[in-house]
Amino acid sequence: MRYADKVVIVTGGSSGIGKGCAQEFVRAGARVVVCCNNEDQGAAVAAALRNIAHNPADVTFIYCDVRKHEDIQNLIDDTISAYGRIDCLINNAGWHPPHKPIDDFSVEEFHDLINLNLVSVFTACKIALPYLRQTRGNIINMASLVATIGQRHAVTYVATKGAITALTKALAIDEAPNGVR
Repeated sequence: MRYADKVVIVTGGSSGIGKGCAQEFVRAGARVVVCCNNEDQGAAVAAALRNIAHNPADVTFIYCDVRKHEDIQNLIDDTISAYGRIDCLINNAGWHPPHKPIDDFSVEEFHDLINLNLVSVFTACKIALPYLRQTRGNIINMASLVATIGQRHAVTYVATKGAITALTKALAIDEAPNGVR
């Protein structure tokens, strides 16, 4: 993968898949912005990534609670201030609640999960798109195989991941004329 000097934002970049994505983009020479809602974890991951980066200044941690519109706006604004561009947005932040039947989920829990797993993806795409159009960049929205096949006692999670899949397909159609993948 050739990504030298490209700017990549990874939400939920302090652990799991997000951390792995950040590592691979750093190894590919990208300037990587890791964001998460845990200051200590995010700073520690950024410090570790600086050790493998071609240039330690190419790794930044920005605190961001993706459930908050203003935090996402700050993430995008701070990235533009630091690097002047965005080439790739990876919407990875999310959560899989414990497995339980629908009877045991509250409507409030479902609203909260929709906000975290889906509304945050919409918000980050919307705010980053003007910059991604300039660079003809790309968006990677993390969904899940369970969006297609389902999963026992995970109706709320499966619903959010299915919605991400649908959002991504529709957005790809809309943004193709702008060169955003």
